[in-house]
Amino acid sequence: MQETRLDTARIRAARRVIDPVFLDTPLYRCEALEPGLGCTVSIKLETANPVRSFKARGTEVVASLLADKGSRAVVCASAGNLGQALAWSGRGRGLDVTVVASRFATRAKLDRIRALGAGLELVDGDHEMARERAAAIARYDGIRLVEDSLDIETCEGAATIGLELVDTTPSFDTVLIALGGGALATGVGHVAKALAPGVEVICVQPLGAPAMTHSWRGRRVVTTDSTHTIADGVAGRHPIPAVLDDLLLVADDAVLVQEASIIAGMRMLLDHAGLVVEPSAALGIAAILEDRDRFADRHVVTIVCGSNVDVDAYHGWVGAAPVLGS
Repeated sequence: MQETRLDTARIRAARRVIDPVFLDTPLYRCEALEPGLGCTVSIKLETANPVRSFKARGTEVVASLLADKGSRAVVCASAGNLGQALAWSGRGRGLDVTVVASRFATRAKLDRIRALGAGLELVDGDHEMARERAAAIARYDGIRLVEDSLDIETCEGAATIGLELVDTTPSFDTVLIALGGGALATGVGHVAKALAPGVEVICVQPLGAPAMTHSWRGRRVVTTDSTHTIADGVAGRHPIPAVLDDLLLVADDAVLVQEASIIAGMRMLLDHAGLVVEPSAALGIAAILEDRDRFADRHVVTIVCGSNVDVDAYHGWVGAAPVLGS
């Protein structure tokens, strides 16, 4: 494999600084999903932790390095999950964390960032505007800016998921990965190509937020003027060139799925796996729903990457929860 920015030895070392509460997350075959999907399905559940997403794997590495250097302040832009994770990791290491987010971000995510003790600044635009403001704060205050996916620690922290996959489930042949900024996809993809090269790495993005997928297909950065998706966690408009370079080396395919399929995937995970997930976490199921023939007779792993949802919005998407015993 051609070299990405990631290093497998560093990824293994990352496990030693990540709080064990975020490691060795549940991985299991979910037979109840299989009749409706037409393939063998295993779930890697990245929501069973204090911040309910995979992001803390990366922020644990970032915060550990900052604390070792004596840093005391850090800022990031976030759609919600990275901010929670950095707040959690920073709190445990005495860091002063500031998170910049869109005021239109999921309220539950914003409330949790505040509850974890981080400073929260809201902007009137989308995530790209939040990124610009976070960068300005970092320059003005002379503090560390954490840029998800660009900072290699966020990718290599996420890549520890890949280690757990290849170490415990050697029989799967496809992994479906939510694609946003690219940390999860490049991290897990790097490990898969390095240690399990027969596994097909497929990235999944909403049709309403296609910038990284279009960039991967065109082999050059493609930006969009806006996004239109309920999957706020992957709704970026400006791919990072260095991340795209990595993605081009580790992804076998990148596909786009419709909003209706994302909602159907969320409902399937609720009905058949008992999981309440955010839209980004249902992208893998959505991809199978839209192309059952492609995945027929395969053993597919899908990474359920987050479960921070606004309760009212969630009910509006999937309807009332099923009655027990029905």
